[in-house]
Amino acid sequence: MRVRRRARVVALQALFEIDMTNHDPETVVSQRLADKELPPEGEAFARALVKGTLEHRSEIDSLIARVAPEWPVEQIAGVDRSILRLAIYEIVFSGETSPKVAINEAVELAKLFGSDSSRRFVNGALGALVAQLPSLSISAGTAQHES
Repeated sequence: MRVRRRARVVALQALFEIDMTNHDPETVVSQRLADKELPPEGEAFARALVKGTLEHRSEIDSLIARVAPEWPVEQIAGVDRSILRLAIYEIVFSGETSPKVAINEAVELAKLFGSDSSRRFVNGALGALVAQLPSLSISAGTAQHES
């Protein structure tokens, strides 16, 4: 598995645990990284994904509500919610990953960790987000996060 995908797995696992348990983010990320060997650039990428996703969580959740209005954010399966948050952070705020790659990676995470319907749900919601970006007055990667 490629370094960035492994880093996304770590970030997803950390985001899921933080969402479900409200544990301290830094402790959770450190524990997840101790479980997975990643080179320094992979560790930095995983940490940046978690930090950025958490910093923009309320904005991200508003976007989820907009692209999946039939599902209140709190009622979306925890894994799917964490995958969407991670991917939306990458698409809208990080500027490091193209929307196409972020969607593909999110779908792969949904295949690995989600239910049978997760892949379609994640792909549909993220496709809707990308289609709506112009009308949201934001574009992929233009809302840069502070490092």
